Amino acid sequence: MKTSRNDSKLGLSGAVWLNKEDRKFLGGDRISLLEQIGELGSITKAAKAVGVSYKTAWDLVNMINNLADKPLVDRLTGGKGGGGTTLTAEGKKVLQEFQIIQEEHRKFLDNIAGKLGDANNLYQLLRRIAMKVSARNVFAGTVARIVIGAVNTEVELTLKGGATIAAIVTNGAMDNLDLQVGKDAYAIIKSSSVIVGTDLHDAKLSARNLMCGTVTKIIEGPVSAEVDVEVGGGNTVSAVITHESSRNLGLVVGGHACVIFKASSVILGVS
Repeated sequence: MKTSRNDSKLGLSGAVWLNKEDRKFLGGDRISLLEQIGELGSITKAAKAVGVSYKTAWDLVNMINNLADKPLVDRLTGGKGGGGTTLTAEGKKVLQEFQIIQEEHRKFLDNIAGKLGDANNLYQLLRRIAMKVSARNVFAGTVARIVIGAVNTEVELTLKGGATIAAIVTNGAMDNLDLQVGKDAYAIIKSSSVIVGTDLHDAKLSARNLMCGTVTKIIEGPVSAEVDVEVGGGNTVSAVITHESSRNLGLVVGGHACVIFKASSVILGVS
């Protein structure tokens, strides 16, 4: 899959190869070479047209002829012009058949693209999945509010489902990220920066981020426990707390819990 940054339009592309004896036999590059041989009648000119050396062109032709049931290229010797290179009847037939395959392949890709609808959403998802960070919590959102101070800037992201995350970044980072209201961004929070509590709906805290939901996973260790809390909209926050804290809170899968983290613990990123 590929995309163009200029028009931000996502499209599908692909390549067709014919294999024989578990080896690549014919593909777009070799077909191009055969086409040029058929058109120019010279392997020297054909090699130059497709951007390969004379030796490489002949190596490819010899391999194609060796793998084919019948030779696709014939080397002519002697004669008024001193010889040349031409396609055999079998070579011309293979070219025609491959062109049919390529056309059907193009229709196949167009059909898939039509079923995808807005393929840019898929592209953005793949980019998010491909992103590698050490922090356990990575959320995709949209900048909803920006408050610029003398040194720092407060940025509020809206996540899917409507939940919000507040972050404090330096004004320099704000400029480097070119953050603007409506722009997509990522919120990244280390699991060790997340505090877990219960019955905190009415609590007054200095931490800006408080989300409550359902415990979906608990992994107990001898010292620490990893706790996952689903906070709505398909968003799950992971926290690492002490084993003793997990026991004191009485956390169980399916039970209620809240997660808390400071705005200064949130790292912002953009694609």
